[in-house]
Amino acid sequence: MSRRRLLCLCAGVGLGAAACDHVPGRRPPGAGDGSHLPEAERDAAGTPDWRIASPGPPDAIAGYADRVSVTPGQEFGLFVSTTAASFRVSAFRVGWYGGALARRVWTSPPIRGRVQQAPRIAPETRTVHANWQRTLALDTASWPEGAYLLRLEAATGHQRYVPLIVRSVRGTGRTVLLHAPATWQAYNRWGGSSLYAGATGSYETRSLAVSFDRPYDMDGAEKFRVYEWAAVVLAERLGIPLAYSTGLDVHAAPAVLDGAAAVVCLGHDEYWTPQQRAHVTQARDAGTNVAFLGANTCFRRIRLEPGRSADDRTVVCYKSAYRADPCYPAQPALVTTDFRTEPAPDPESSLTGVLYEGYPVDAPYVVHSAGHWLHEGTGVRAGDAFPHLVGVEYDRVMPGAGTPRLLEITAHSPLVCAGRPSHSDSAYYTVPSGAGVFASGTMRWVEALVAGTGELGRDHGMDARTRAFVTRTTENLLRAFAEGPAARRRPAPSPNALDLYAT
Repeated sequence: MSRRRLLCLCAGVGLGAAACDHVPGRRPPGAGDGSHLPEAERDAAGTPDWRIASPGPPDAIAGYADRVSVTPGQEFGLFVSTTAASFRVSAFRVGWYGGALARRVWTSPPIRGRVQQAPRIAPETRTVHANWQRTLALDTASWPEGAYLLRLEAATGHQRYVPLIVRSVRGTGRTVLLHAPATWQAYNRWGGSSLYAGATGSYETRSLAVSFDRPYDMDGAEKFRVYEWAAVVLAERLGIPLAYSTGLDVHAAPAVLDGAAAVVCLGHDEYWTPQQRAHVTQARDAGTNVAFLGANTCFRRIRLEPGRSADDRTVVCYKSAYRADPCYPAQPALVTTDFRTEPAPDPESSLTGVLYEGYPVDAPYVVHSAGHWLHEGTGVRAGDAFPHLVGVEYDRVMPGAGTPRLLEITAHSPLVCAGRPSHSDSAYYTVPSGAGVFASGTMRWVEALVAGTGELGRDHGMDARTRAFVTRTTENLLRAFAEGPAARRRPAPSPNALDLYAT
């Protein structure tokens, strides 16, 4: 063991971050033994103590990684600011783990704390950059593929998360769980500004581009925890072959989709590049099933630009100010606004089957096609309703241009949004490659997987009955999609959109 490695393992508060800048994990048990794959984790013991006990004030501790994702064995940097004298880092992999729901795969020695400088704001786009100094580097050599929560643990007892995906390089024969960090970042208010509101709280002063070179607000992983975490746990519990990736990775390196059995977009996946959309569409047309477990998916067209530490560290979306986008009007297909709007309208329904329509809403989810294979074992009948399952944003089928021809509405839920009557729809369609595509039509689908448990601290009034229905339907979906092109093994959809929306 090197002297530097020994010092890092034995470091105390007085040693400081400079002397422990590199904190490696233990080496893998053997090259090529499959230890990095998710299934290698399924019999491992979990670690129940993975939750945050006390976030404390915003400056108590916070951090960010210089990569959204890494491959197993790839190093990444961690940037931390804390008012505490010292802190530790623990890396928890999310999974079933016999009900423990996570496993600690690595922990650091104590590291000296420091308060990092105030963020800077780029005046042209009102982009917030933390501009911090790197605190330490982590070696992921022994970390299996999966979704991770790095928990920063201040000596004062306060804690924050930093999310990280240890991504898969190959997804052949696997179900690819596609995480949505571009959407996490779009809503991130750390430093005072997001793509929705600026320092004054108004839309007019919002950022036009947001940077990954800053912490996330709230507990550090709120969007992952609310809209993705429960689906990851369920997929791992089922034991189907899994792969992990992000929308940013599929944008740049879509090979993970080659030969994949399915791609699962999780509960809130709003911000896509045109390249990501094209790559997922190509995978569908090659036979890969696609599931959209949320609503408002693939709604915003974005562009990725470099940041301080690497390429693709900045999410650009001018939205309604698209005429100020440098790509306007010369490159209309790259102008960052809604996919469905000018200057290059391309509604998301050609991929998702549904269109985003409104916010906010709270309504019962009403089953329409009770005999559909998605509902096997649920015991539902046509007209059965599940209170509060439709919300807070919703999608619906809009028959006409862009809507897949072989599409069946499986749930048709009446609602009123902003005083206007409408419906939320769950829909299933197939394409000539045999791929099946399902969209839930509601943003609460993944949250419903833990409804009534208190796990997220809120459930919008959804109960255990709703949890049982959504859980069984999602199990049916994931198991069927894991088998390969769904049209080859499951009944064809019965097109009914024109009948349900006849005027």
